[in-house]
Amino acid sequence: MTDAVHQFRPHPWHGLPVGPAPPSILNAYIEITPFDVMKYEIDKVSGYLRVDRPQRSSAQPPTLYGFVPRTYCGERVRALAPGARRGDGDPLDICVLSERTIARNEIIVRTRVIGGLQMLDGGEADDKLIGVLENDDVWGGARDVADVPAVLVERLQHYFLTYKMVPGRRAKVRIARVYGRRHALAVVRAAMADYGEAFGGGAAATSAAPARSRSRARPRR
Repeated sequence: MTDAVHQFRPHPWHGLPVGPAPPSILNAYIEITPFDVMKYEIDKVSGYLRVDRPQRSSAQPPTLYGFVPRTYCGERVRALAPGARRGDGDPLDICVLSERTIARNEIIVRTRVIGGLQMLDGGEADDKLIGVLENDDVWGGARDVADVPAVLVERLQHYFLTYKMVPGRRAKVRIARVYGRRHALAVVRAAMADYGEAFGGGAAATSAAPARSRSRARPRR
């Protein structure tokens, strides 16, 4: 299949392909690197990266962090997260392990899905997929979350449980469990189907043709 050529920059959420071989090999659009002390996120209207807020604590993200294009956390994603009242209404988040330093954001990283964190934020399903850089010399052979050192997953859990923590206030975030590749692929399929229902235009598309957008303007969490 020949990739489409755009006259203008495609919207990273709606105009980029979900990946070359979904649900197992995906495109990750990177918003934050392990070296960022500011939280950047995609502006849902323009498609450009914007400053959301400074990282309140001293913690920095342990991995590359971003989202999977043409996914949406809606009812199907919620149904896979016991205790969630709804999906968070955002594209599916993904953390990407890379042995070599990648110090810039607003890039597309081809990623193999190996697992995820079942996170609930204020009662909303806010899953964090875990993946490895495809063809990475160190992590590229991983096929399941059990194939990477447990301490890496523990660091991800610690980061997401604490990065919005304010002393004296009760945390609204909890991680129900760490899951492996099989459930992660089910989450990806659900998020692709939720996207197709919310926006139309073929949730499973691997071409770069832009989808019709009815995106909510509220910021991502």
